[in-house]
Amino acid sequence: MQNSTSAATEKDLSQVIKIDEARIQQHLGEMVRSTVEQTLNGMLDAEADQLCNARRYEHTEARTDQRAGHYKRKLQTKAGEVELKIPKLRQAPFETAIIERYRQRESSIEEALIEMYLAGVSVRRPRRSAKALPRR
Repeated sequence: MQNSTSAATEKDLSQVIKIDEARIQQHLGEMVRSTVEQTLNGMLDAEADQLCNARRYEHTEARTDQRAGHYKRKLQTKAGEVELKIPKLRQAPFETAIIERYRQRESSIEEALIEMYLAGVSVRRPRRSAKALPRR
């Protein structure tokens, strides 16, 4: 009688979904890395918009400079390596307050992003988030 019960239990357990924790951790890590990358690129674009007094492709009389594309740069973060698209401007050099020039590894950005998140700053509004970072 016990053998039939254990056989039925094994059959029921074979229908249970097995969770691959390593795969979930990898997926979550990739989500965090891509969110950090998107947020930083959004903040860089917002900073370039602020320096130009206009958004990309926007033609206004208040515009002081124009975009000249971007260059890619790798940055090591705790979330992993992210690829930044650093804007280039036609008339003035683009110097960001977010990342020090020639810096390969940055940890203060992650700390600032975490603080902004905890304070309730929306990651969908990088312009406001960029103003919250300390200027160098």
